[in-house]
Amino acid sequence: MPAPAARAPELDEETLQRLMFRKALARKKRKEREAAGEIHELNITAMMDMMTIILVFLLKSYAASAISLTQSEDIKPPISSTRAVPKDTVAVTITPKDILVGDRVVVTLQNGQVPPNLLDGRLVKPLDQALRREVEKLKLIAARNPAAPFSKELSVIGDRKIPYDLLLTVLYTAGQAELENYRFVVLQKGEVSSEG
Repeated sequence: MPAPAARAPELDEETLQRLMFRKALARKKRKEREAAGEIHELNITAMMDMMTIILVFLLKSYAASAISLTQSEDIKPPISSTRAVPKDTVAVTITPKDILVGDRVVVTLQNGQVPPNLLDGRLVKPLDQALRREVEKLKLIAARNPAAPFSKELSVIGDRKIPYDLLLTVLYTAGQAELENYRFVVLQKGEVSSEG
């Protein structure tokens, strides 16, 4: 014969009311926590956003950590036996046809000279505007990152046959944009296979 099932003790009305009150209170607290935005599970979307932003900055700093110089028919830098490593600075490229800031053409030369309508004395107006934008970017980075101070340096990549007067005009314009220290980018002697 089966054993008789154990009966649950009967609860009096007051105990039943207390249990119902506790359940209602727990339900209310849970709803308040959910309304307050308490995290119940790991929110991976915010972490992915953060990692994407960090990745963009790392790629940008890696791409801008050295001067990239592509050999072309337009520009042939002078040759030197120096061993100095290029720094991350504002780069101005002077070719027989153009003046570039970074990889963007800001002045198109006429017969190897800056057109007179773009000059204000010795100051090249479009070059000055482009350099000031670059300086503002570097100052903003320096304000947010003490490890990358604004060094007021300019890297000049120029063809070996550019006129000295044009070089002086570019350096004067850079000086007006707070770029006081100049570095001339040259090719190492062993890197050039033949002279043309």
